[in-house]
Amino acid sequence: MVDTSTVNFENTQTAFAWRNNAELKQTYALFTMMHSPGLVKFGTSLLNMAFTLRLPIKTIVKMTLFKQFCGGETIEDSSETIDKLGSYHIGSILDYSVEGAQNDKSFDKTEAEIIKTIKKSAQDDNVPFSVFKLTGIAAVDLLEKVHAGEILSGEDELQWNKVVSRVKNLCKTAYDHNVRIFIDAEETWLQDPVDQLVYDMMRLYNKETAIVYNTYQMYLKSKLEQLKSDFEKAQEEGFILGVKLVRGAYMEKEGERAQKMNYPNPIQDTKEATDKDYNAAIAFIMENNSGFALCAGSHNEKSNHLLVELMNKYGIADNNVNFFFAQLFGMSDHISFNLSKAGYNVAKYLPYGPVKEALPYLFRRAEENTSVAGQASRELTLVSTEIKRRSSEK
Repeated sequence: MVDTSTVNFENTQTAFAWRNNAELKQTYALFTMMHSPGLVKFGTSLLNMAFTLRLPIKTIVKMTLFKQFCGGETIEDSSETIDKLGSYHIGSILDYSVEGAQNDKSFDKTEAEIIKTIKKSAQDDNVPFSVFKLTGIAAVDLLEKVHAGEILSGEDELQWNKVVSRVKNLCKTAYDHNVRIFIDAEETWLQDPVDQLVYDMMRLYNKETAIVYNTYQMYLKSKLEQLKSDFEKAQEEGFILGVKLVRGAYMEKEGERAQKMNYPNPIQDTKEATDKDYNAAIAFIMENNSGFALCAGSHNEKSNHLLVELMNKYGIADNNVNFFFAQLFGMSDHISFNLSKAGYNVAKYLPYGPVKEALPYLFRRAEENTSVAGQASRELTLVSTEIKRRSSEK
């Protein structure tokens, strides 16, 4: 077991060992820009306009914003990053971040691409998980109808059967290849059918080991109780509950919709309430650790320290395959690399896809760094500290 005091998130030498001086300076420049909400808003608008006008800016974007937050345009293009992270004992979670058209052709293409990530994971120890979003293989309006309990028309029923078939195919493929697979969360008004499908897949494939994981967004007031309820049912039915634990990704959209449609906002009233429920979820999972497989997706240092402490408390080996830490590629390297050096299982969410199609993802990352309190400032401080440390060694 590792003494928790050895996990030092202030160690910038470990955090940025994989970045050369030029890359570190580029990272500093990007986070300086993201530190300004006005600049981010202006920059994203400018990029959108440039692509619309077909201006030759792809190379610039690929060498800056895209390079910081994405692995490449294809799985093969991402291999260098996967191998580099792997050399530091950090896995990559290949995330096909293309938001395609809402039609069967696009859904089938996305399904085929996810199967490629599953097969890549089966062949490469540096890719410990696969992942997909239901909105990548199902129409948003259809999910909304199913969530609302509407009686589906004949055509909608046909389309829903295709969605169920795609989910079954992806999860069975993962099971057949012994690859763990995450199903990402959606907005609350789409989430019920996602939860039901994922639960059904866990019931099928999580008997001996965790293959399928659901995503719990703890900024929702209801999620801690749902987690506990799902665990009780999983225990009764005899399967392992796979959990990807995150704080959440749709806060502004949730609040705006709740206000517009005059129903209670499902989001926690304060960030402190979200942090409290996130940490309470970690505590509950660790108290019942034999029935869970956990991937803690968090950029919060206190939550990561808590999980380290509880793994030590309950005698769980640092490299136990059922317990992973995860952060987004391009962010929080001080957490990822220091945890990995201490012997814990760590993975980076590694988005990939054509530059233009990945823009919505990139814009969300830029906006997230300006909206999450202190995120860009923290990144800037750490990178600056490492630049100064390297300069002092010359």
